[in-house]
Amino acid sequence: MARRCSITGKGVQTGNNVSHANNKTRRRFLPNLQDTSLLSDALGEMVRIRVSTHGLKTIEHNGGLDSFLMTTNDSKLPVEARRVKRRVQKALANKQATA
Repeated sequence: MARRCSITGKGVQTGNNVSHANNKTRRRFLPNLQDTSLLSDALGEMVRIRVSTHGLKTIEHNGGLDSFLMTTNDSKLPVEARRVKRRVQKALANKQATA
């Protein structure tokens, strides 16, 4: 499983550990990823995604998972988020057709 946020696309960065003697060794900066279940109102179920804490904050700021996905362009979303967005769009279209 890749260490990449499925909402923001944030991934691993590389850099150096620098000692007191100024020796440099390569290291990796890992994003703070959390496996979470977020409620989708349109789907009526919990959606399991691997998201960074920054991504969680962004989703909450935008009013939930469905609202965030519907207001964000597809070009700015990673593949996993686009899949969930398509499911949400289909569910919303079905609800509008029955109403």
